Amino acid sequence: MDAVTDRPIRGQGTSELDWNAWAGLRQLRPATPGQLVPHGARAVVVAPHPDDEVLSVGGLLAQLARTETSICVIAVTDGTASHRGSSAWPADRLVRERPQESRNALRCLGVNVGPVRLGMPDGGLQELRCLLADRLLPMLDRSDVIFTTWRQDGHPDHEATGHACAFAAARTGARLVEVPVWAWHWAAPGDERLPWHRASRVSLDADAVTRKRQAVQCFKSQLEPDASTGAGPILRATTVERAARSFEVMFT
Repeated sequence: MDAVTDRPIRGQGTSELDWNAWAGLRQLRPATPGQLVPHGARAVVVAPHPDDEVLSVGGLLAQLARTETSICVIAVTDGTASHRGSSAWPADRLVRERPQESRNALRCLGVNVGPVRLGMPDGGLQELRCLLADRLLPMLDRSDVIFTTWRQDGHPDHEATGHACAFAAARTGARLVEVPVWAWHWAAPGDERLPWHRASRVSLDADAVTRKRQAVQCFKSQLEPDASTGAGPILRATTVERAARSFEVMFT
């Protein structure tokens, strides 16, 4: 995984203790699932990799599923580049297991449809943004609300997916909602590089929090250390801790 130069994804990142101590997080504009996805609209989650749909809006999806809101999850890649150089997790194993992990996670959230897999190259989306946008266009409608990773999230695939979704949203008239995922890692509380003026905070009820925690645990490939390379888990402890929040933040 390569990071954008000025937003490096290294170590454990900013702790939840630091984020929770920042008053600005509690002062964000509140939003409800019904405000984000009005009655009759469809929630379309475009995830660069399997697990991004849960890390970004897993709690929201759990709450939308209870109201029988139409949900579509699109997996841009199968996440086959997560364990480079690993003999324990080669690409041919990851291409089988990561999509299954995503299906299991969505069931934990109460979402009974599996992800639509585009099979694009993990780690190679920056050069394929236009192709990704073209592939998304026929899958979208003007009444859709697209949830995807923020265009300045710090991970090249996340940013490319965000840009492709922004283009597709503009072409179709769909509404775009961007969600920070890795930004919580490299940014500091109050970081001026984040568009806090566009941020909304969605409160999660106890059931949604529990379901999201369970869904994260479905991604075993990302949570276990790699004995073949000596590398630690792909999802850092801080990432897992953030996924247990009682809220989610989105840029609208």
